[in-house]
Amino acid sequence: MVLRLGLRLRLKENFDRFNFAIYKEKEMADFRRLFTALALVALFVGLASAQGGLNGGSTMACSTTTTVTPQVRSEGFTELTGDVLLNCTGGSPITYGSQIPQANITVFLNTQVTSRILSVNGQTASEALLMIDEPGSTTVSGYGAGQAQTICTTPSSGCVEYVGNNPGIAATGGAAEGCAPPGTLAGCGVPSNTPTFGGTAFSIPPNVFMGVVNGNSVTFFGVPILPPSSTGSRIYRITNVRANANGISGGGATPGSITGSVSISPSNAFTINQPLNTLAFVNPGLASSLRNITNSGSSSGTSFNQCSSASFPASGGNVPILRFGENFPTAFKTRVALVNGNVNPIGTGIQNTPGQVYNSESGFILPSANTSATAGLADWGTRLKAVFSNIPSGVSVFVSTVNVANGTVAAPVGAGTPQAQLLISETVPDTNSPAAASATVIGSTGGVNYAPVTIVNGSGVAVWEVLQNNYTTNQNFDFSVWLTYSASPGTNNPLPGPMSVNLSLAPNPTNGAFSASNAANPSSVNIIPRFADTSAAKTLATINICQTALMFPFVTTATGFETGLAISNTTQDPFGTTPQTGSCTLSWYQAGTGGTNPPATTTPAVPGGTTFTTIASNATNAGPNFTGYMIAVCNFQDAHGYAAITDVGARGVFASYLALVFNGGRGPGAEALVH
Repeated sequence: MVLRLGLRLRLKENFDRFNFAIYKEKEMADFRRLFTALALVALFVGLASAQGGLNGGSTMACSTTTTVTPQVRSEGFTELTGDVLLNCTGGSPITYGSQIPQANITVFLNTQVTSRILSVNGQTASEALLMIDEPGSTTVSGYGAGQAQTICTTPSSGCVEYVGNNPGIAATGGAAEGCAPPGTLAGCGVPSNTPTFGGTAFSIPPNVFMGVVNGNSVTFFGVPILPPSSTGSRIYRITNVRANANGISGGGATPGSITGSVSISPSNAFTINQPLNTLAFVNPGLASSLRNITNSGSSSGTSFNQCSSASFPASGGNVPILRFGENFPTAFKTRVALVNGNVNPIGTGIQNTPGQVYNSESGFILPSANTSATAGLADWGTRLKAVFSNIPSGVSVFVSTVNVANGTVAAPVGAGTPQAQLLISETVPDTNSPAAASATVIGSTGGVNYAPVTIVNGSGVAVWEVLQNNYTTNQNFDFSVWLTYSASPGTNNPLPGPMSVNLSLAPNPTNGAFSASNAANPSSVNIIPRFADTSAAKTLATINICQTALMFPFVTTATGFETGLAISNTTQDPFGTTPQTGSCTLSWYQAGTGGTNPPATTTPAVPGGTTFTTIASNATNAGPNFTGYMIAVCNFQDAHGYAAITDVGARGVFASYLALVFNGGRGPGAEALVH
């Protein structure tokens, strides 16, 4: 009985222990299922949070556009691209008084960014700007457009801002606006002309951010990202991005292009639709040529005779007119925009409206006491450069100080009329106005003022700056050129040969305006604009030796015969001809034999007033076996020839004749053969 009772107790204990184990296992399984569910919930919450905006709510969405896609010059290193516009909507609102989340906005180009480098409170930035809500705009409405343009003075980190509200638009459901309190959130009040909140003043927040350039990109750090929610939109405008267009191949039916892609960090700050945009089309800006002296057609150069002095206006001296032509209407630009079509004095501060197209070398101009220079302001307008080369000693070069309508009439100075002014040098600054940099006028001819070009070692430079232009059609800027010299053929002056000119946009590195090696690098000191020299030399004029061609139609040294030859230099005469000295080249042509012609021979120098004589057998090196004709080209004017043929007295045969004077039909240089 006792044994049976003990066995029953053991069985019950084991059964209870088994049931407890089953219960604990079930409890652990239920806990594991609950843990897994909690983990999944946490995961989805995390994913939802990661996919949300910076403030944990829904994400603001922005579409990017280029409002105006300009044509830029393939010669240019500092070409202004079109503005990038981010138009943003949506996103979850942020609580009043809260700090606005910040993000970095970067634009990546397919070429180097060359915007001018500026220093701000010891930090390095650039003239490339990002503006929030079009401050200072006259074409859009809204709270942001009515605000002053205020620069964030810490470009490397951005500026902290807080959520404020403008009662003027809040009543109609307008978007919240940012403010910058002086120390405490309590200072974040309602913007007004005298902004206070509870008696505590606060500052209007920065709405202009300066970009930091790095190679092909420019980044705007710490930009406040305040979603407009369901009311209105937020606009971010990126302007003053200059680019190296010389690194882009352009021209032809399909121009090159500068592209820009917008990136945001952190990536959940907002979404971007169409981040890649075409910011500019690239084409050559300059089409240069030479025009004849009446500006009525093209020219391949002017010929001058060494023995004839050149002057102006009495005896000409004109050489081809230099033409700088535009390949598209905005290739040549003034420094700043014109006012009512007229030259605008520098420093009037007129280029500060967001989105305005100014068609000038300067972009959006924003002076600031906190920066080392004025953002957006170019150093000067487009400059047009002529480099004269191979100018002989004794030759002077003069150019018109303004562009001309034709060879004798100056272009009028009127609204919409293209005009350029001769400068002191390629890099002379525009101080208060371009006139301060103008070259000194020394005379006038036919209503055109002129000035000399300084010639050093055969080279000289003339540079004009564009002061007015018409941006609706292609324009030509034409400049007159004159040469003067005193003839001295006896001393071989001026030296014969071609003179050339190269026409280009300026400044460029050819004459040391800047270094070609860093032309595409952003800089605080490099000049704007600056260009590559893509010019090719053109023949401006040629000084030819004064020549006379003489034809001796029959010369023989056949057995028993001889031909005597005489060439007289008659430049010493009672008619005022300048005495000249030169040699003659005698070319021999064997008649009817098909054999090799004897080599040409050169006489000694024949001074003016003397006669050179010889016999054919000595001159031809052909001995007694030559019969044919001879052409003598003498390097002096007024040469005359005489020939006498004799049988050396055997039978008393004697014949003589005067040489024919002719121009010889020698092609392009034939006009130099005169008598």
